[in-house]
Order: sequence, then structure tokens, then C-alpha cells
Amino acid sequence: MTDSSTTGTNKADPNDKTPMTKDEWREKLTAEQFHVTREHGTERAFSHPYHAEKRDGMYRCVCCGAGLFSSETKFDSGTGWPSFTDVAAADTVTKHEDNKFGMRRVDVRCANCEAHLGHVFPDGPASTGLRYCINGCALNLDTGADGDTTG
Repeated sequence: MTDSSTTGTNKADPNDKTPMTKDEWREKLTAEQFHVTREHGTERAFSHPYHAEKRDGMYRCVCCGAGLFSSETKFDSGTGWPSFTDVAAADTVTKHEDNKFGMRRVDVRCANCEAHLGHVFPDGPASTGLRYCINGCALNLDTGADGDTTG
């Protein structure tokens, strides 16, 4: 049985608003990436190498390639997930109330394709006071000078 319901759009090209089905997302992503980004899951702390990554670049959405977080705003929060003080641009993510598991949190999603990225908390460094706690598997680090390569 093919699932024809859509779960976001594929906007690697920002002008491409073609919806993707769950099956198409499953084909494009690893099982963990699909669980985190399309089913609002969470990867285990310290399980992804981006929590300790030090290279410069742009962290992009693993689903659509949108630039989300600059390495300039990355910091070591000690939580085991990549953490950032701010987004790359004001319109790159959307925030949603998340009351699952008896907690009040703010869910962060890619504004282009609605991929679940992680959460934002008000306990970050003084520069913004925010800590964007993001699943590493929801990101691709683009270290290319022209923005075309991912690492």
C-alpha cells in the first residue's frame, strides 16, 4: 500500500513546492532522519558527531537543503546535541508549542519543508539567551565556500 499523504514539501529549490509523500521521504532519508524530521523524534544525546563539530560552515536542513544555522552561532551546551544561539535568518525556522511528555517546550521546524529539527530553550548564552537544541541527523554541514558542497 502506498501512502499518498504529504508531510512537507521538497524545497531544495526554494521555488519547488512539490509535496512529498511519506514514502518519498522514506526513500530520501535514513530511518533515523525520517523518524526525527518527519515523525518528530529525537536522536540519543551524544550519538551524532555534530554535537562536537568545530568546522566553519552553514548547517542545512537534511530534507530540503535550506540554510538554518551558522557555525558562528554554535556553542557547546554540554547536552550532547548541536546547540546554537540563533538561526541563520529570521524566516528559516518556525516555532510551535510542544506539550508532549508532560513538558512545555518550543518545537523548531524548517520553514521550507516543515522538518522537525529540535527545540529552543530560554537558557542559552547572554548574546541571545536562547539555546536551539537541534538533532544532528536533521542537519548537513555545508563547509563549501560557494555553499554547494555538504560535509
